[in-house]
Amino acid sequence: MIVVGESGLYCAAGDFYIDPWRPVERAVVTHAHSDHARWGSRTYYCAAVGGGVLRERIGADARIVGIPYGERMRLGEALVSFHPAGHILGSAQVRVEVEGEVWVVAGDFKVDDDPSCDAFESVKCDTFITESTFALPVYRWPAPAATFTEMNNWWRGNQSNGRTSVVFAYALGKAQRVLCGLDPSIGPIGVHGAVDKMNQHYLHAGKPLPPTMAANKETRDLLRGKGLIVAPGSARNTPWLRRFAPYSLAFASGWMRVRGARRRGAFDRGFVLSDHADWPGLLSAIRASGAKRVGVTHGFTDVLARWLREREGLDAFELPTRFVGESLVEEDGA
Repeated sequence: MIVVGESGLYCAAGDFYIDPWRPVERAVVTHAHSDHARWGSRTYYCAAVGGGVLRERIGADARIVGIPYGERMRLGEALVSFHPAGHILGSAQVRVEVEGEVWVVAGDFKVDDDPSCDAFESVKCDTFITESTFALPVYRWPAPAATFTEMNNWWRGNQSNGRTSVVFAYALGKAQRVLCGLDPSIGPIGVHGAVDKMNQHYLHAGKPLPPTMAANKETRDLLRGKGLIVAPGSARNTPWLRRFAPYSLAFASGWMRVRGARRRGAFDRGFVLSDHADWPGLLSAIRASGAKRVGVTHGFTDVLARWLREREGLDAFELPTRFVGESLVEEDGA
């Protein structure tokens, strides 16, 4: 039903691509991160709540059709619906049904609690296409509440030493999740302009972000030495950041689970916080789908596919992709 075509995952019955990696006539998009939503397609279909951030990313003139979660639409001979993926605001699994057969393309997803977006919803299917960004047994996330307790205590410690706390997090998704976990009673919270732009869409969707201020020269004295600033990694080593010195730098990412990642990034502190499923989360989502066939893409595909065949008895296969995944320096992240 869905194959890898010249522009990505293609459904011939509906004549559309899912997260195409180059412009197409009809693009069904799982979420607005730039490695899944590329500029130039004629029409984009997405979950309705994600339409604002998608337009922010690909341009005001883009033709975007937003569909409420769970509502079915017909594209050609296919019935298509979006279901929450728990990754970022508006992220969705794509359910495709043709002549009674059901496939689900999960896109990027996580199963942990996150007040900044709709929770992952298991969808029964015959074939499940899963990501595998963190598909190694070493990747097991701590409870988010414990991570945010560590982050808030780190902020308090920096404040007592007269240092500004700076958390690098991807401007769309991770930054808003970090903000939801901060304790605003500790001090003022500042955000980089790229984060503030995305915050407006989260606030419009009713997500519980704390009060923030733009981190700039006007608010420098309010934030320096006592505030916490959330910024994308691209702001590091810039004149913008230097105005808030002295500071302590942290990075929030699933990659912080591996010893040495923080050192290679030269961060003062690393917080294990990912918007992707960890190893147990991937396995639980696959099992809950009830699928007998599982396609694995975008990450440690060989490890997960082999495990599913040998340990779970599933018909698991790898799907090639041009998505590059996430790193410590990319804008759309883990």
